[in-house]
Amino acid sequence: MSDRNDPQQDSGEAARSPDRASPADDPTTAPPAPAPRPRGRWLRRVLLLAGPVLVVAVGAYLWYTGGRHVETENAYVKADVVVVSSEVAGPIERVEIEENERVAAGDVLFTLDARPFRVALARAEAQLAAVGSMIESVKASYRQRLEELELARTDYAFAERELEREIRLAEQELGSEAAVDRARHEFDAAAQRIRIVERGLEQLRAQLGDALDGSVTGQAAYRAAKAARDAAALDLEHTVVRAPIDGVASRVPVVGHYAAPGAAVMSIVSDRDVWIEANYKETDLTHVCAGQPVEIHIDTYPDRAWSGRVASISQATGAEFSVLPAQNATGNWVKVIQRIPVRVAVRRGVNDPPLRTGMSATVSVDTGRERPLPALPWLAGDAVAGGEPASDKTCNAE
Repeated sequence: MSDRNDPQQDSGEAARSPDRASPADDPTTAPPAPAPRPRGRWLRRVLLLAGPVLVVAVGAYLWYTGGRHVETENAYVKADVVVVSSEVAGPIERVEIEENERVAAGDVLFTLDARPFRVALARAEAQLAAVGSMIESVKASYRQRLEELELARTDYAFAERELEREIRLAEQELGSEAAVDRARHEFDAAAQRIRIVERGLEQLRAQLGDALDGSVTGQAAYRAAKAARDAAALDLEHTVVRAPIDGVASRVPVVGHYAAPGAAVMSIVSDRDVWIEANYKETDLTHVCAGQPVEIHIDTYPDRAWSGRVASISQATGAEFSVLPAQNATGNWVKVIQRIPVRVAVRRGVNDPPLRTGMSATVSVDTGRERPLPALPWLAGDAVAGGEPASDKTCNAE
């Protein structure tokens, strides 16, 4: 019993028994074959080698073409805005338009109370007629004085002959000294009368001026009265305020509003001559020139794009036009990149939606610039052959 239960004895007998085979000799219990290599391992090796090369190539391409387009979101739609004011003072009597109504140049916007100006015109016309009558009266007086001058000269000639006769009679003792004195007195009075008439003619001639022998309209007083009359008529005409340009009416006044001369009453915003004002950083304008193509996106219409061109570049930065320009001579100066306005002309089609002044836009300028290639060893042959690398040219104003 003890021998049957000994495990060491059982294991020895199993080893000595030829009928019991080991698991290694059994083909059904052979070890599995090694697993094949994954097919994606070669792809990882290719990406590991080609990935950096591809990234470098893409980065080089973006660097080479990245400086061609200059873009900014600091851009806004602009249009001509005319402030309408009255030339004369007075309350608004009638308004002929409504808010945001389109008007054409010459259309009546509003009218002022014209009664005071009609009265002023009537007064000026009466004054003009009075001046004309006065001039005619002066001309009649001038003609009368001419007749008086002829009479005075006739009296002078008669007095001269009488004096000579009385002197001869006195020398022949046929006349008295008293008669000679009276004749001499009449002669002196006739001469004095001529001088008086001539002074009166000079005075009338000064009053008449160019109208002495011509029309009344050539007289200075008449021209002054006519100018006053024309000014009164012009003031009456200015009581009707018309649109100076084509556009859309904005901030339309109400009846009863008092319009002062030169004070803003309303505005007209042009809807035809529209442009984009893009405020670029000064460091972005190195290669921007007038005439370059532009692509425009308006925030209001995100699915549409407009084309245009650079019309002009401002000669001064925006800070130069501010009410309080920066004083950079102070000790706390900090350098800040300035913005320079660029005017962009927009090409608009018939079916394009309206562009309103003040709309935000994104502007991209195609400068056509290509960055120069780096000096690589394999390009040395081209340099020796006479080829030159691309140059990084700036935009010349001329």
